[in-house]
Amino acid sequence: MRITAPRWLAVGLAAVFSAYHLVLATVSRSSYDDLAPVVVGMVLYAGVTVAALWPSRSRVIPLWSACLALAVAVVLPVLVSLQLDHGDDNGYATWYVAAVGTLMVIVSARRRQGIAWTGVGFLAVHAVAWGGLAALPETGVIGSISWVAFSSAMSSTLARAGRETREFVLAEQEAADWQAAQEAHVSERQVRLATTGRTARPMLQAIVDQGGELTDEQRDECLHLEAGIRDEIRGRRLLDDEVRREVLAARRRGTVVQLLDEGGIDDLPEADARRVHRQLAAAVRETSADRIIVRTAPPGGEAAVTVVGLGSPDPGATALGAGASAGAEEDDDGDEVRLWLQIPRVDETAGPVTAGPHGEAVEEVPGGGAG
Repeated sequence: MRITAPRWLAVGLAAVFSAYHLVLATVSRSSYDDLAPVVVGMVLYAGVTVAALWPSRSRVIPLWSACLALAVAVVLPVLVSLQLDHGDDNGYATWYVAAVGTLMVIVSARRRQGIAWTGVGFLAVHAVAWGGLAALPETGVIGSISWVAFSSAMSSTLARAGRETREFVLAEQEAADWQAAQEAHVSERQVRLATTGRTARPMLQAIVDQGGELTDEQRDECLHLEAGIRDEIRGRRLLDDEVRREVLAARRRGTVVQLLDEGGIDDLPEADARRVHRQLAAAVRETSADRIIVRTAPPGGEAAVTVVGLGSPDPGATALGAGASAGAEEDDDGDEVRLWLQIPRVDETAGPVTAGPHGEAVEEVPGGGAG
């Protein structure tokens, strides 16, 4: 964000003032001993003023243009003053003083303050050398210096105001982002509390009503509820109502289920997310694995979710209980892969490949799972 006046207004005012000085030079032509150097000076002044005011993308005047303006500021006083009698009242014939001041104001406004001060500095030295100290107020040199000083101060003030405004805008954006993050945390916390309360309230009420004396089935159900609450924290985008039902049913059958959402499907479109949930729910429902691990794939790949089902090769082995923790420490080296499912990010005509009970490849149909 920049604090500036309209460019066309500033350029127009500078052009009008510059043209006014040329008018003064024209009406004062009878005051000069030789008109030719004055005309040359007028042409130089007009040309360099047009170059200094010429629109460009940058607000800083090109260095070559600023140097030309400085050269004219040096040459113009010499050309015109040599044609004047410094002992007389020259009136408007000293138009070159205001002209150089205007030109240096333009250079200063376009952020070449050093060159502008050099120009008016030479103008002051020349005026003193030509007419003494009295020439400074008489010819208007002091006014030109004052206008350059004012222009430099205004340019510096506007530049500083622009920087401070940008800093304030950035601070406001950071504050808005922080507030949005805090509101998101509060909203997420409220959703989690509401979900936890809705899930656990019946069992908590039963615990209160029974004085903590629970049956074995109720104790198992408490473990299932605890695992479901953990899924809400670690599973996040992997869950919808259907997936929750199938995961709870699998745990009641004695299957250990791990849901690990690592952010790989946060940017998944809603339609694809629903398809992923359907396929995941079908896979959990149909598999006979003793342990299911569901993990989101890293973003950028073809797969959105990977589902692995492990089972003991011994048909008589006891299934893992629902009370086993998600990080069970049993040795999986002897387990066989009963399910290997990669759910793609985009819908495909051919389903992903899964492994059968003996490791053979089985082609999945979209929405299905491996048994």
